[in-house]
Amino acid sequence: MQIIRSNRAQFEYDIHALVKAFYPEWELKVLTPASVIKDKKILEILPVMELSFGDCEVMLKIYNSLHNSEHTYIWNDTDKAEQEEYKNGFKRFLYNSLREETGRSLPWGNLTGIRPTKIAMTMLEQGKSEEEIAEFLKNEHFVSDEKTALGIEIARRERGILSTLHYEEGYSLYIGIPFCPTTCLYCSFTSYPIGLWHERVGEYLTALEKEMDAAASLCQDKILDTVYIGGGTPSALSAAELERLLKKLRSTFDFGTVQEFTVEAGRADSITPEKLQVLHAYGVTRISVNPQTMKQETLQLIGRQHTVEQVADAFGMARQAGFDNINMDIILGLPGEDAADVAHTIEAIKELAPEALTVHSLAVKRASRLQQWIEKNGVTAYNNTEETMRIAAKGAADMGMVPYYLYRQKNMSGNFENVGYSRKGKYGIYNILIMEEMQTIVALGAGSISKRVYSDGRIERSENAKDVETYMRNMEEMIERKRRLLG
Repeated sequence: MQIIRSNRAQFEYDIHALVKAFYPEWELKVLTPASVIKDKKILEILPVMELSFGDCEVMLKIYNSLHNSEHTYIWNDTDKAEQEEYKNGFKRFLYNSLREETGRSLPWGNLTGIRPTKIAMTMLEQGKSEEEIAEFLKNEHFVSDEKTALGIEIARRERGILSTLHYEEGYSLYIGIPFCPTTCLYCSFTSYPIGLWHERVGEYLTALEKEMDAAASLCQDKILDTVYIGGGTPSALSAAELERLLKKLRSTFDFGTVQEFTVEAGRADSITPEKLQVLHAYGVTRISVNPQTMKQETLQLIGRQHTVEQVADAFGMARQAGFDNINMDIILGLPGEDAADVAHTIEAIKELAPEALTVHSLAVKRASRLQQWIEKNGVTAYNNTEETMRIAAKGAADMGMVPYYLYRQKNMSGNFENVGYSRKGKYGIYNILIMEEMQTIVALGAGSISKRVYSDGRIERSENAKDVETYMRNMEEMIERKRRLLG
C-alpha cells in the first residue's frame, strides 16, 4: 500500500483518483490531518509517499514560474470562488507532475468527476460556442482532442433529446429490484441471489407497493416523464411476480405523459417468453438484454451462468414479443480479453442488430469479487485500451448508432469512460437524466437513492436502506425520508 499524506481534507478524492489513474497497480490511501492519528499504526509499518502539499501555494508558484505564468493561487477559507480556483490550479499541478513523472497522458486529463459532459452542457447553456468549450477542456483540463470532441457531441445531442422533458414540474421514477440469478465477478450493486429469496419476493413487493402509494401521493401534482426498472436483475422475478409489480405500478402512477418505460431484462438466464409477454403487455417500451461479452470462457469466469447461444435466443424472444427498442451492454477490459475478443463480441452483436449498445469500461469496485481476483492474478490480467474503445465505437457506428450519453467511474480500466450509443429516436432518456442531474428522480426499492433537483441547481438526496430485510422492516422510515425530501 502507498500512503499519501495531504494537508487539506478537500483534496483527497482528486488526489486518489489522479494518482490511481497513473498507477493503477498501487493500493492507495490518502490521509488528511484528521486521519493521521487514526491511521498512526499504518504509517508506522507502511511506506509513505510524501505528497504533502503543505505549501500548495508555494509549489504552484514554482510550477507556474516554470511555465512563464505570473498567476498564483491563494486559499481563502471564506471565498468559495477562490477555493474552486485554487483546487483547479492544484489539480493542474498534480496532473502535470504525474504526467512528467510517468511520460503518459490520460484521455480525460485531470477530470476526476463522473460527469465530464456536464461541463460542456453547462457551457452550451451559457451560450458558449463549441470552439470555446473545446479550448477550455483542452487548456484547463488537458482533455485529449478525441475525448473533447466526444464530450461536446454528446452534450449537444443530450440537449436536443431532453428538450421535451418537464424539468421543474416533472420527475422520473426508478424501481429497484435487488435480486439476481448470481452475483457477477465485477458487480458491487445491491443484489441478492434470487434462489435464496424466492419465497420472500412477495414480501418485498408488498413493501415496494406501500412505497409506491406514498410516492404517488407526494408527486400527484407532478408530470411523470420516464420510468426505469433496474436492479439487480428485474427479470429474475417470475412472470407472475412481474405482472403483480407492473399492474400495481400502472394503476398507481399516471402513465399518460410517460415518454419512456424501460426494464432491464438483463441476463439471458433470467429471460423467458412468458416474462417478455408480461413486459410488453404492460407497455414497456425499452428493454436491455446484456451479454457483457460474447466469449464463452469469459462468461464463465465472471459468473454469468448462461451461454452465448442463450444470449442470442433471449434477444430473438424479445423481438418475437414485439420489442423494437432493445439495448445490449458490453464491458471492455474483462479479465483475459484482448482486442480480438472485443471485435468478436461486436461482430456477434451486429448480427443481432439491437437499437442501442452501451459500452462499459471495466471499473474495479472494492466491494466486488473482482478486487480479490486482481489481488491473486495481478492488475495486468485485465486491460482496456484505445484500440478496444475504438473497435466498439466503430461497431456502433456500423449499426447506425451515435453516442448519446457518457459517464465515468472510479478505477476504470485505462481511465476511459462508459458510452451509450443508439439509433436515432431510440435513446435511453433516463440514462441521460441520471447522469446530468437535471430532473428530480424518485427512487423506490432497497438500495435506491432519490434525488430532488431544485430550480437553482441545488440537489438533495434521500437513500433507502440497502439491506432488503432492513428496507422491508423499516418501510415507514423510508417513506418519511421521502416526505422530507419531496414534501
